[in-house]
Amino acid sequence: MSKKILILGVNGFIGNWLTETILKRTDWEVFGMDMQDNKLGACLGNPRFKFFKGDITKDKEWIENHVRECDVVLPLVAIANPAMYVKAPLRVFELDFEANLDVVRLCVKYNKRIIFPSTSEVYGMSQDEKFDEETSNLVLGPIHKQRWIYSCSKQLLDRVIYAYGLHNDLDYTIFRPFNWLGPKMDDVYAPKVDSSRAVIQFISNILYQRPIKLVDGGKQRRCFTYIQDGIDALIKIIENKDGSASRRIFNVGNPKNDHSIKEVVDILLDVMKDYPSHKHLAEATKVEIIDASKHFGEHYEDVIARVPSIDNAKKHLDWNPEVDLRTALKKTLDYHLIDNPQEIK
Repeated sequence: MSKKILILGVNGFIGNWLTETILKRTDWEVFGMDMQDNKLGACLGNPRFKFFKGDITKDKEWIENHVRECDVVLPLVAIANPAMYVKAPLRVFELDFEANLDVVRLCVKYNKRIIFPSTSEVYGMSQDEKFDEETSNLVLGPIHKQRWIYSCSKQLLDRVIYAYGLHNDLDYTIFRPFNWLGPKMDDVYAPKVDSSRAVIQFISNILYQRPIKLVDGGKQRRCFTYIQDGIDALIKIIENKDGSASRRIFNVGNPKNDHSIKEVVDILLDVMKDYPSHKHLAEATKVEIIDASKHFGEHYEDVIARVPSIDNAKKHLDWNPEVDLRTALKKTLDYHLIDNPQEIK
């Protein structure tokens, strides 16, 4: 059955990948809003894709009209860069919570299904070996550690959406991405330092012949998920066969790709040596250990491990991630270094 999908933040990492996959695999229509369209490529010429250049905080009439017209709403607009949680906590709250709350309420008003991007950050400093959507405690640090404002904003929206489901019959699915990575995540050629998330920033540093900085030695462990694996889960959530995804929360991550940040850097440098024109850059790259408080500021706090249980996704979505970290890094490098190379200035 054909669907009309509304994606806010359609030019973002998840949004552009999801749009491209929908247009390739289904007969669904996509209505997308974003402030830029540089990642959307061939999607812009597809008759089943309607793009509107707009701002979620300003173009509220357009958003309300399209929530009313569409079947499924994905509000993907968010600031998701840890450096920004410390530098601009109020901006994070205003966009990630307040602007998205308006969209949630429109879905309640018009009885529309919402698929909301939560985050692995909501688990905070939980001591569980694997984070479970139903049973793990969500543990955040003290108020002065402003890093947690992103996690807290997302968690509160999770709770609001759940309450609307319980008391107002809102049809929802909440998904929690665990370190999704891949092509078009951020711009590896962006000259500004710390403008990208970790893996893309590492690649950028190699290209610009800057040292890679490992915060606290890179001992933090994360489970990295290739973007197409994540998008495959999202497609199943949108399909919602037999209501299997309705009113559920899903961790979407790859427990097999549990690596320390230092291990990620080691693998990245090794993979990059397979590219003849960039081998010398990888070989010359220096790795520096820096203190988290000096790099991010005194309001930063981190966690050592973050491993998802994906039993819910396996059981209810019949989903299982397939791509290992090395392959994910190679696909990312292929896109930026071979398919879309740029001159370093």
